[in-house]
Amino acid sequence: QVQLVESGGGLVQAGGSLRLSCAASGRTLSTYAVAWFRQAPGKGREFVAAIAWTGGRQYATDSMKDRFTISRDIVKNTVYLQMNSLKPEDTAVYYCAARSRVPSTSVSDYLYWGQGTQVTVSS
Repeated sequence: QVQLVESGGGLVQAGGSLRLSCAASGRTLSTYAVAWFRQAPGKGREFVAAIAWTGGRQYATDSMKDRFTISRDIVKNTVYLQMNSLKPEDTAVYYCAARSRVPSTSVSDYLYWGQGTQVTVSS
């Protein structure tokens, strides 16, 4: 069992930055892939970024790759999502999720989920 707790969300103006944290307990993240998803009001949950157990990273779009950075601290058992140059369309609840080793962009492939953290970007 892996328990995930997100933090770091909040209200920020367009162009600002936030760093989200996903703290894990129960198992070490060194053998898990961890992803960030987001869900805007009235929309489905969409993939944002993921980091594999090897440390390899992937992002949903070139825009996210240019503005977001996913990273992890194995000692702290925490995965981060640094978000820069935020836009109003980035407003959503952000969730972290974990699965064994290999990341996936599909919501249904992830077994463990956090409760989410709200990110609101004002224009």
